[in-house]
Formats: sequence, C-alpha cells, structure tokens
Amino acid sequence: MACPFFMPTNKLEDGGWLHPSRLPLGGGWTGHCCAPGHEGVEPTDQEVREFCNLGYAAGCSRLPKERAFDAVRFSIARDRGAQLQFWFVCESCHRPAGSGMLEYDLSVGQWVSSHADLRIQKMAECYLQSYLARRNPVRVSGLQFEHKSLITHP
Repeated sequence: MACPFFMPTNKLEDGGWLHPSRLPLGGGWTGHCCAPGHEGVEPTDQEVREFCNLGYAAGCSRLPKERAFDAVRFSIARDRGAQLQFWFVCESCHRPAGSGMLEYDLSVGQWVSSHADLRIQKMAECYLQSYLARRNPVRVSGLQFEHKSLITHP
C-alpha cells in the first residue's frame, strides 16, 4: 500500500527491505511527493523506506490531514499472456475507499483501461513493471515494455 501522494520515478534496488517483492508496488521505488504544498519534494531515504513505499504515513510531516485515502494497493486479477488485468484498492483508515480494474495489453504495449488520477496510474505502471520483471525478463523504456528472452537455443 503505497502512499497516495508518492510519485514513484525509479526502481530502488537496495532499499533495505527484507522482501522487496512483497512491497505494495512489487519492489522499492524512489520518487517525489505530490502532497499539496509539497509537490516535487524528494523524500529522504528514511521516508522512502518507512512512508512512501508503504502508505499509512501518519509520521510524514507532508501528509495532508484531510485526504480521500491513506494507501493504494495493487494485485494481479488475471494474467492471460499478453492481456494483464489487475485490481487497485484505495484505502482509508484500513478500509476500502475505492477500487477498480486496470488492464494492460502487452501485444500492443498500451493500457486498455487506465486510472484518471495520474499518481495512481504511475503506481500501476510501477507495479506492472515489477510484476513483469518477476514473470519474465523485461527491459523497460519509458512506458513501453520490451520483452527480451534470456533463453538461447542451440
């Protein structure tokens, strides 16, 4: 459950988490804050580890007191090869505050359905990148996912 005001930008390979693949975005990320009045602020390494990647960041000084939700989580609903569907759930006070389904088509490299909130959409892209990295060897360039097999045949 990432902080809803976190805009992830780069994969964080060594953030000090015991099991980074279990993080809400499928791995650790660096990025910047999107909280009102703090747009573009880069969190400290400690904030990235304790708040941004985990959500429910009550200890974060930038977290607005009034907010629609506290955290966002994602999970794969269906993996049909080239068609990936996954759920997103926005939580407030540890309860659902909104949810929906997103879909990405690997065969054309684009979203079939996306989220209107750019922060949640960016988190979905990060989650997708992390998922694909575990599922298949993947190289990501911007929003385009290029598949490159590491298996060689004699």
